[in-house]
Amino acid sequence: MYYGPPLAIERDEDASGLTRRIRNLIGTVALDCDCRQRVNDALQRFAAQEQHRHDRQCLMDARQQRASIAALVDLLGELEEVTWQEGDRSVFAELAHIFDDIARMAAQGSAAMQMISRETTP
Repeated sequence: MYYGPPLAIERDEDASGLTRRIRNLIGTVALDCDCRQRVNDALQRFAAQEQHRHDRQCLMDARQQRASIAALVDLLGELEEVTWQEGDRSVFAELAHIFDDIARMAAQGSAAMQMISRETTP
């Protein structure tokens, strides 16, 4: 069962913000046109690579959530063996916790997918 903290989906500073700040700084420096273009191209590649890295991390997180959910769904198979007359009522609390865990993991997986769908490569 996956009880670890969710992977950081939000970035402290996104690559586009960092790239923008570097471009602003470079804009104050006297560079010839060819050099300026090469720097801009390098910054563009950096931002794209960072975006791809972040997207891969989000996808890996969503896959981990899916695998954890699948394992918990298997545990819910015990629900078929439980009757409403169950003597040990804690069984129902345990099953409720499994459903809660599935809901939490599904929300984390959804958040990871939404992060990828909202972002565009700079």
